[in-house]
Amino acid sequence: MIAFDYARPTTIDAAVATAANTHARFIGGGTNLLDLIKGGVEQPALLIDVNHLDLSAVEELSDGGLRIGATARNSDVANHALVRERYPLLTRALLAGASPQLRNMATVGGNLMQRTRCDYFVDTGFARCNKRHPGSGCAARDGQNHLHAILGASEQCVAVNPSDMSVALLALGATVNLRSVAGDRKVAMADFHRLPEDHPERDTNLNPGELIVSVDLPSPRFAQKYHYLKVRERASFAFALVAVAVGLDIDEGGGVREAAIALGGVAHKPWLASAAAALLTGKTAHDADLDAVAAAAVSGAQPLSRNAYKIPMAKNAVVRAIKTAMEA
Repeated sequence: MIAFDYARPTTIDAAVATAANTHARFIGGGTNLLDLIKGGVEQPALLIDVNHLDLSAVEELSDGGLRIGATARNSDVANHALVRERYPLLTRALLAGASPQLRNMATVGGNLMQRTRCDYFVDTGFARCNKRHPGSGCAARDGQNHLHAILGASEQCVAVNPSDMSVALLALGATVNLRSVAGDRKVAMADFHRLPEDHPERDTNLNPGELIVSVDLPSPRFAQKYHYLKVRERASFAFALVAVAVGLDIDEGGGVREAAIALGGVAHKPWLASAAAALLTGKTAHDADLDAVAAAAVSGAQPLSRNAYKIPMAKNAVVRAIKTAMEA
């Protein structure tokens, strides 16, 4: 484990000023970052503790939405009365992630910044990892890749994003609020994470020194008809093989006014299945062609040698999640 400096600023502006022009990382709960530092994957020169900033509140917005502070703990958010009432999809996704002990430590901002659990990335004994060492190759492409991406991968990287919370936030149309020395910036959840392309070392579209301040949720549309389905190798404390977040806004006649479908465990970023969701618009539980919806959700999938099973698994999970949401 390398030596690093530690700072504990008391204001947001001081935190982003400290991060400017240095190889620094912000740290909240540290449930992912500290493991990576101990393993030699992350080597920051400076850790900036953001736990003492005023960023843990959950507040109502004037448009009926909700603002969740970046240092709010996952367990607190999952059990917050307004989240449970208005955004139960988010509660369900948060409770599907990690263990209660980790949820008590993990923060919303840290969850957004989770790095992949690809074995070739987290174990420095493997030399070939473009995410750790750009240009070294991707050992997973012809290695143990049964957990890896079927959508949006590149020749450079086939790792998947591990966050359950991010899948729900994507389906809910969240916005991430950022602060840096250059000022404030808002990024739609759909644009926050990146596909690997030629720069797999970059997981997000954050600029250097930017701090996640909060996450905004729009006014609720899917408080009644929703489902989060996580398919995993064991019943708890496991990352998703495939995850599906579904939200439906149903009119009085039973037709779908609006639908959102997001997938996890299948790509380098949470995957928004917009074309699949569009096929549900105007349909009822009786006339929706769910097989066509499921096929659209994984359109363009390119499996590797050991993960072709994810395509039928994702299709089945999409159908099951939609049916469960419609019957809620």
